[in-house]
Amino acid sequence: MLGDTGEGDASQYAVVPGLLKIGEQTAFAIIASDVIYPTGSGNEYGDKFFRPYKDYDAPIYAIPGNHDWYDGLGGFMRVFCDAPPLKPKPDRGLRGLLWRKPETIDEARLATARELRGKPSQQATQPGPYWVIESDSLLVVGVDTGIRNVIDRAQTAWLRRVSLDPRPKILVTGKPIYTGNTYKPSPLEGGGTIDDIVRDPAHRYVAAIGGDVHNYQRYPVELDDGRVIQYIVSGGGGAFMHATHTIQRVDVAGVHEDAFKCYPLRGDSLSFYSQLYSRRLRMKWLYLTPSEALCIMSEHIRNEPVRTPTGPVTITRRMRWAARLLGAWPWPLRLPVDRVFHRYLSELSDWDTPPFFKQFLHATVTPGELVLRCFAATGCLGQELEPPMEDEVRISLAP
Repeated sequence: MLGDTGEGDASQYAVVPGLLKIGEQTAFAIIASDVIYPTGSGNEYGDKFFRPYKDYDAPIYAIPGNHDWYDGLGGFMRVFCDAPPLKPKPDRGLRGLLWRKPETIDEARLATARELRGKPSQQATQPGPYWVIESDSLLVVGVDTGIRNVIDRAQTAWLRRVSLDPRPKILVTGKPIYTGNTYKPSPLEGGGTIDDIVRDPAHRYVAAIGGDVHNYQRYPVELDDGRVIQYIVSGGGGAFMHATHTIQRVDVAGVHEDAFKCYPLRGDSLSFYSQLYSRRLRMKWLYLTPSEALCIMSEHIRNEPVRTPTGPVTITRRMRWAARLLGAWPWPLRLPVDRVFHRYLSELSDWDTPPFFKQFLHATVTPGELVLRCFAATGCLGQELEPPMEDEVRISLAP
């Protein structure tokens, strides 16, 4: 499973070697959210979908993200659902004036791109932008959260009906339900939320996985009845990285900080961004070594470092100000500067040289157990040959 893939640059292609190695025997793949950046154009699928995954010898299904909707979902429906070409309709109002106009799909160009994944073993046609994949042991339920993160009445009725199946389930959605220590349950048109459906014990959901946020996070949420649902963000499939060092000490839904997992680790995220901005802004004092960043994040979050720092580290005023400027350390008088960096730091910081801090998920399903593993993709040769596993969770599928 990949999330937020389609920039068509080095960071997307860096994921491919590990994906092909770890996913060699998989039955299919799923892209969860934002297949194509920036506007989902059907003319960009050649370099941003068909070419990167031309050697993956199994079908690929997808859930659209908000960027796929920016062309009215025309490109997505044409590629994944074999829908007839739609005549683009320009947006009205302010958005129509400011946003890129939808493109007419070049059918000859798209046909040439399709040949890159032209083997019979790679073919699949989705019924629509939301779907369910069945196996004897598990259902994978994909929902389309669109641009506004609201499910319309028709999809809501479908989701309620599918969720009544007695088999265990994974939800795949364009927007994660938990991210950045916040709860975003995705409203249903007519009332309620997607998470209401996920939490209902009659529906037997064991995990909910969303893209949109470009990193990896996992929140094991224990419900009042003792069940644990794994809420996962998996959006590190190719697009620019969203920083993790801006995530505060985790306490949402009763999840303890020590049970929370993320990739990249907060200290690595802070150190990398400090290096990036110290160069771009020509401010050498802004750089924090990996050990310095690890220690300052540990002091702020109040957790035990995942790694042992190299040598003794004394946290200084310089280090704290560097962390403040990068959104990792609170400002005096509770100024909301960290929120600004959380929203805009990553979007302004795309880069095309390793390390990329990308990731993908691998799922193994047996009648009794679902195993989810998160693998890193940095663009470094050693990790292409042997992709490092950053997280693993085993989920019982027993009744």
